[in-house]
Order: sequence, then structure tokens, then C-alpha cells
Amino acid sequence: MYAASKIRKPTGERADEFETQVSQAVLEIETNSDLKDALKPLHLVGAKELSIKDEKKAIVLYVPPPQLVAFKKVHLRFVREMEKKFSGRHIVIVAQRRILPKQTRKLKNKQKQKRPRSRTLTAVHDAILDDVCYPAEIVGKQTHIRVDGTRLIRIQLDKAKQTEIEHKCDTLTNVYKKLTGKDVHFEFPEWVL
Repeated sequence: MYAASKIRKPTGERADEFETQVSQAVLEIETNSDLKDALKPLHLVGAKELSIKDEKKAIVLYVPPPQLVAFKKVHLRFVREMEKKFSGRHIVIVAQRRILPKQTRKLKNKQKQKRPRSRTLTAVHDAILDDVCYPAEIVGKQTHIRVDGTRLIRIQLDKAKQTEIEHKCDTLTNVYKKLTGKDVHFEFPEWVL
């Protein structure tokens, strides 16, 4: 089995050099660890390296939405192994979701069906937020509108998972900003709603 089998692109597209490197690392983890049975049926759709402040980098792994549940089952061990392979970089797993345009009268290609709620911009951005901060659960969300009109979304995460995710909060904030263009701030409140 070769590395390209772990990353599957749409027909006609080829994996770039970085995606091939990530695919090779996933294949090595599959063959050399106890995650073999869990990772064998899974594959990636893409991978992207994002630059973050202070010369840090993060790797975003895109998976098919139906396989996201299976990736979440082995999330902690898989991310830990991937971070060992790519030292100094945080790994974030996100489902590759599609946003369909809003239906208007002027739309040239009429849709045969009504746009599903899961394909709207808001639903996709909320799902990406859930994926980005996965080991922790979102217990509260507040949108603050500043005087200059910019928005800041304050996300309260579960206090029980603070030790697993607190060191990544800056990375997660920057990854979400790069993927959606929205400012977020993660915090771990003492109280639970």
C-alpha cells in the first residue's frame, strides 16, 4: 500500500507535495501503532498548512463528513501521533463541508431541491467551530459587537477538557479565523450554563 491511498482527491486532481507527506505520515501511523483497525477504512480529502503568529504553523486535515465520527473515536491518539511526526505544529481535523449559494430569482442554475440547512453558511461555520475545538465541548457562545462594528465571538468550553486543549487555544483561534474569517476567543468558565 502506498501513501497516495490515504488521501483521495476529486477526479482529475492530484495531491500536492505537502499532502503526500501528510498521507505518508498517516500510513506510517496506521502500520506502526495500535490504531491500525481504526485507521484502515479512513482516508483524508486534503491537508493544508497554515501559518500562525510567531512563526508557528498548524496543519488542517480535511476528512469526508461521514468519516468524521470515526476520526473522533481515535482523535486524541491520532492527533498525538501526528504531532510527534510533525513536531512543533498543531493538528486540527475538520470535515470538508460544502456551502450552497442562497436561492434567489436571478440564479442561473435553478436548484431542483431546496437548499438543506446543513449547507448554509451559518450551519457550516458552526460545524467547523465544533470540529476545531473537538475534544472540548462548547457550553456557551456570545457574540460581542464592538463600537467599530467588528464582531467577536466568545466561546465557553467545557472546564473538564481544559488540560487537553488550553495550550492550543491561540492556534485554534487563528485556524478558525483563516477558515471562516470570524474572530473567536476561547475561554473556560468556572460556571456552567
